[in-house]
Amino acid sequence: MLVCCLFGPAVAAEVSVVADTVPATGGLVADRLLVEADSTDVLVALDMTPNDTIVVASKKKRFKELEEWVPMPDSLVFSPDPMRAVWYSALCPGLGQIYNRRYWKLPVVIGGYMGLIYATSWNGRYYTDYSNAYSDIMDNDPTTNSFVNFLPYNRRNDQAYIDARLEWLKGVMKRKKDFYRRNRDLCIISMVGLYVVAMIDAYVDAQLYHFDISSDITMHLLPAVMEPTPFSRTSLGLQCAITF
Repeated sequence: MLVCCLFGPAVAAEVSVVADTVPATGGLVADRLLVEADSTDVLVALDMTPNDTIVVASKKKRFKELEEWVPMPDSLVFSPDPMRAVWYSALCPGLGQIYNRRYWKLPVVIGGYMGLIYATSWNGRYYTDYSNAYSDIMDNDPTTNSFVNFLPYNRRNDQAYIDARLEWLKGVMKRKKDFYRRNRDLCIISMVGLYVVAMIDAYVDAQLYHFDISSDITMHLLPAVMEPTPFSRTSLGLQCAITF
């Protein structure tokens, strides 16, 4: 019994001395020996170190892949030429937008031209009809009476009705002729304007093709106090700040 008491503390001390004197490699071996000498409950936590090692290794592998990543050369990056885009758009409206790869703009250009062409044709047809009717009603030839086609059906052969309202009919035919001629001319001018706008859009779009547009676009509305001036008094207002 006495022998056990004498050698028991010596063994414990020997274990702790061995744990303290073992050099720590990577900060893990010494800690592990101390834990084994102290308790066995922390060994569960020590079993997690391989998992941590795997995570660190996977991150290192990912960083290595990023370091080995080679960016695409400039020769393979699409960069439109603004002057070429303008010439394509001048050759055919909408072709510059296709060259810039802005395909969603093509229906806008084509739809605008189709609508203006139809409006020009429709107004031009009515202008021709009213122009001929005005020429017929202004001459003295009774055989040229195309203006009667614009009268009510039951009044087309009523000469007394026509003679009583001849001056009024002359004014109506002239106003209608001028009205449809003006609309036809406006449609033609709008077609020329759309042609120029398509060229400008193709040029600007090609110039700003690689322009960096930030997604952080915010607007703040704040109350503000207007300072008094020699011509006004202090007043309240609204301050607008746009961040982009």
